[in-house]
Amino acid sequence: MSDYKSAGVDIEVGDHFVERIKATVQKQCAQYPRVLHGIGGFAAVYDMLDGRYLVSGTDGVGTKLKLAQELDVHNTIGIDLVAMCVNDILCTGARPLFFLDYLAMGKLDLGISEKIIEGILAGLATSGAPLIGGETAEMPGMYQNGEYDLAGFAVGEVKKEHLIDGGQVKEGDVLIGLPSSGFHSNGYSLLRKLLASETRQTKIEALTPTRIYRMEVQALQEIFGLGLKGLAHITGSGLANIPRINDAFDYHLTSWPSIKDLPDIMQKVFSKMERNVDSAFSTFNMGIGMVAVIERELYHSRAFKIHFPYHLLGHIEKGQGIVALHFEDGRVYKC
Repeated sequence: MSDYKSAGVDIEVGDHFVERIKATVQKQCAQYPRVLHGIGGFAAVYDMLDGRYLVSGTDGVGTKLKLAQELDVHNTIGIDLVAMCVNDILCTGARPLFFLDYLAMGKLDLGISEKIIEGILAGLATSGAPLIGGETAEMPGMYQNGEYDLAGFAVGEVKKEHLIDGGQVKEGDVLIGLPSSGFHSNGYSLLRKLLASETRQTKIEALTPTRIYRMEVQALQEIFGLGLKGLAHITGSGLANIPRINDAFDYHLTSWPSIKDLPDIMQKVFSKMERNVDSAFSTFNMGIGMVAVIERELYHSRAFKIHFPYHLLGHIEKGQGIVALHFEDGRVYKC
């Protein structure tokens, strides 16, 4: 029971679904020449024909909601919702403009709803964007009393010359990783099973909100300019998200956070996984929430200007979209 599939989530089926619909959706998008990037990227990009691109993204919080509902803790889950959407559009270099939410409940509970909105507003304060609208749906029969689902929608903008799309990545570029605050909002179908017998306090630790990387991404843009070539939000499938930057390259990681340096809740969970490396690295973020690709020369000449924690992960080589984890004992795990 230490892998995601045994917990009821088959990542491969999800990937196959995306591949099956991609061609059809791309064919439809091709009828609209102002659409630059659609399905497959971290966010969709739309040309405003005035030197700007609009960037949009949508996401939910997954089964982390079940843990929040079990513990009756609802004031941070809105931060997760904002983070999952905003971090995606940040991968294009965009500045968040506004956010909308969708809340569905079996029976409207004003107390829970207010706490959820409290979290959304807290996340948006970090993102620098307002909540300008949304939808609340009361759906008896679809959800039991006390159950709810959330979805978010973020829109941002970026000047054409500042768009980050991975197209300028080249062999030798450097990979750095920005630390996560915990499990963020992925892997919770497995995580809830692994924590089933733990104390309430331990489970509350697993509700630590997803980190929002607006300030860090903005700082990297200011430090490296066009030398910041790609960004990957590390969500479902873990570090296997990195090739979404540009799958014409392989991403070689020779260093990453040590288990002993991760938050206590992450250490506890990994101790339960019986050293199942494959499952851990393909399910969880392993302490890295965002990965950046930076021009090698610029990194070495300007790294001293980075005044927030980060990990130097490795480098890029020509390839086929593989992440290769190089362990100290000589093992190489590919994902």
